[in-house]
Amino acid sequence: MLLGVTGGIAAYKAAELVRLLRGAGASVRVVMTAGAQEFITPLTLQALSGNPVHTELLDSTAEAAMGHIELARWADVLLIAPATADCLARLVQGRADDLLGAVSLACEAPKAIAPAMNRAMWDNPATQANLDTLQARGLHVFGPDSGEQACGEIGPGRMEAPAVLVERLSGLFRNGRLAGRRVVVTAGPTREAIDPVRFISNHSSGRMGFAVARAAREAGAEVILVSGPVALETPPGVRRIDVISAADMHAAVLEQVPGSDIFIAVAAVADYRPATVAGQKLHKRETAMTLELQRNPDILADVAALPDPPFTVGFAAETELVLQGAKNKRVAKRVDMIAANLVGAGHGFDVDENALHVFWENGECELPRTGKTRLAAQLVSLVADQLDSNNTHDKVISINAKDSA
Repeated sequence: MLLGVTGGIAAYKAAELVRLLRGAGASVRVVMTAGAQEFITPLTLQALSGNPVHTELLDSTAEAAMGHIELARWADVLLIAPATADCLARLVQGRADDLLGAVSLACEAPKAIAPAMNRAMWDNPATQANLDTLQARGLHVFGPDSGEQACGEIGPGRMEAPAVLVERLSGLFRNGRLAGRRVVVTAGPTREAIDPVRFISNHSSGRMGFAVARAAREAGAEVILVSGPVALETPPGVRRIDVISAADMHAAVLEQVPGSDIFIAVAAVADYRPATVAGQKLHKRETAMTLELQRNPDILADVAALPDPPFTVGFAAETELVLQGAKNKRVAKRVDMIAANLVGAGHGFDVDENALHVFWENGECELPRTGKTRLAAQLVSLVADQLDSNNTHDKVISINAKDSA
């Protein structure tokens, strides 16, 4: 994506914004105005983005000396953050006498602004009229927030937090690969009650499942996310159903799957639950206690066994023999695709990065360790490839960071 930075005190937040965008899997290029360079150096944003920072409209090093056209064609999304009052006015006028203005005019990708200015400047009728004009032209406006400002005043005009901007940007990256498809995704752990106080669960944070739901939505699908207990915000545009136990998740999935095209079972569902649940808290009396457990329903296998099942994708979390375990699971449960991942200390659960090895009939693909947002997008792309393909050929695909940037 392309980030434009203009000359306001909030320009310092661009460093954190670039860092978070890279962590989410985005390839970032930065355009800075002359004013922005008074607040933060191009070298800082170059180091964080991994790409040269663009500052000059007439750049002899650009192809055909038309750097603004190159950048405009390259961008999937253009975000200007911070967008000052002057920036809004220039965008309304269609000014193209600096690089950011020219790129903004030439860019046909979705565009967004994150306004940041003094609260009186924000409330000024001229600024509000400019804002109305830009929104009427289809620009997305993120913020601003209200609070204490650098000038000491309090009110609207603070640039939205970088983490919020990254979340809001996700809705602009839809690539249409799954347009018209309905996708059901499970995420997180389940909790199997022992008594009103205690339960059996696991270390799943739900991050991978939520990332898959977000990626499917960004690919244009209608997405239903069935989630166990997690502390995560629902991805934009995703319908979420909260459940607690494996039985709850099983019932919710079987209710939502009919009419769906894809089912992706990312949740770490408990295999067993206590045979009986105590009505009151079990008090400590003996040196040992025995719990009788019984099998939970197998959600993935039950969906795959439906008379008209969707394209089913499972996850195989293993601590050893990862690849063989996943292959066996795919065959035993008769699912279309399975993603194997190593779990344990520093792997899989409750971390920001993951790696997958994906198997399907006569094919496989290795997805190296990267951020879960990026990994989810790669997985969803694989699913779309399989749905688009009439037949699968024997192949091993290796995807690296460059391929998926």
